[in-house]
Amino acid sequence: MYSRTMKSIAGAVAIAGLAVLPAGRTGVTAAVPDEGPALQSVGPMTFGPDGLLFAADTTAATIYALDLGAQGTGGTPGAADVPDIDRKIASMLGSEASAIRVTDLAIHPKTKHAYIGVMRGTGADARPVLLRVDGDGRIEPIAIEKVKYTKVSLPNAPAAGADGRRNPRADSVTDMAFADGTLIVAGLSNEEFASKLRTFAYPFTAADPGTSVEIFHGNHGQLETRAPVYTFIPYTIDRTPHVIASYTCTPLVKFPMNSLKGTKVVGTTIAEFGAGNRPLDMILYKKDGKEFLLMSNNNRGVMKIPTADFGTAPAITAKVTAPTGGIAYETIASMKGVEQMDLLDAQRSIVLARTASGLSLSAVALP
Repeated sequence: MYSRTMKSIAGAVAIAGLAVLPAGRTGVTAAVPDEGPALQSVGPMTFGPDGLLFAADTTAATIYALDLGAQGTGGTPGAADVPDIDRKIASMLGSEASAIRVTDLAIHPKTKHAYIGVMRGTGADARPVLLRVDGDGRIEPIAIEKVKYTKVSLPNAPAAGADGRRNPRADSVTDMAFADGTLIVAGLSNEEFASKLRTFAYPFTAADPGTSVEIFHGNHGQLETRAPVYTFIPYTIDRTPHVIASYTCTPLVKFPMNSLKGTKVVGTTIAEFGAGNRPLDMILYKKDGKEFLLMSNNNRGVMKIPTADFGTAPAITAKVTAPTGGIAYETIASMKGVEQMDLLDAQRSIVLARTASGLSLSAVALP
């Protein structure tokens, strides 16, 4: 796994004026203004190790680096179980649970508080809300408009305006992770080869148009370039940093990080986890001296995937006629309805899981 490098917001302030940009990249807005950010939406989130929160505004096709300041401290450290948290959030916001959509969950690396991104309302009237849940289960809104920030806009995002399940703008950012001073971003572009992996040095210095990523989808028996990565982690194989990514229907693919500097790369498909399924979230952990991925999805339960063969597994290059292929997984029967997850500590994950009564936040022992 990557060693992660802390970056301070002081560094972000220092780059108020931007410097020479690498060839092929466009400028970004990275000055710290007098007023806080005006997010149109909140989507995927991830923390830098110093508590800097990266939040994607998919509607604006913009990524914010938020310095939570005093709002990132206080409260009882740790995480707490909060049953029916969607109803509690809706009540706090003066809404109904049916009008609340949770977009992501991220654990603060120091306080272990749970940060939850929410869209309140539907369609054009939906508004973003960022919430913090402390170790006593208290839910508090973050005043986004009061935080310091820098931002970078995606130069080639899909056009805005479409609506419904197939709105490609909503997939302009599908997942993010921060490693070794770099923010890695998955999502779609407006280009023919639409699926992109983008990398942004932090503090932000330039917008990255991204590298088009192509994969062989074993269940479909064809090369694909338009489907986005839906969840990924940074992962090191034989001292070489990689991205381990998953797609709908459900290939697992590896990309060397050093291949994400060009215009196009072909990934290596190392597993197929089955059709009619969409991956939702992914974490990496160790147990009993071995390393595993834990991946939630919408149809096949939470998958426990050993990483030992990631470097040696044969590439899948022909149609997979069986339900699954390549590296095998184990279904964790005790984890049901998991929509979001993050690593809480060496023994536990924290999950948002849907039950018959609604969405609940809980800490769960790593399987």
